[in-house]
Amino acid sequence: MKTTSRRCSLQIDDYLDLLNLAIQLGDVKWQREITRKMEMTLSSLETTSK
Repeated sequence: MKTTSRRCSLQIDDYLDLLNLAIQLGDVKWQREITRKMEMTLSSLETTSK
């Protein structure tokens, strides 16, 4: 379970970096896509931690 948590944490960090780039570029569609993927990753983490 610790490995899954660490992997999800790294994915969220990567998504946040991409989200910052999308914001700088003004790409709203990409921002929504990244946000959706982060939500899915967090949901997956919550499911595995139960």
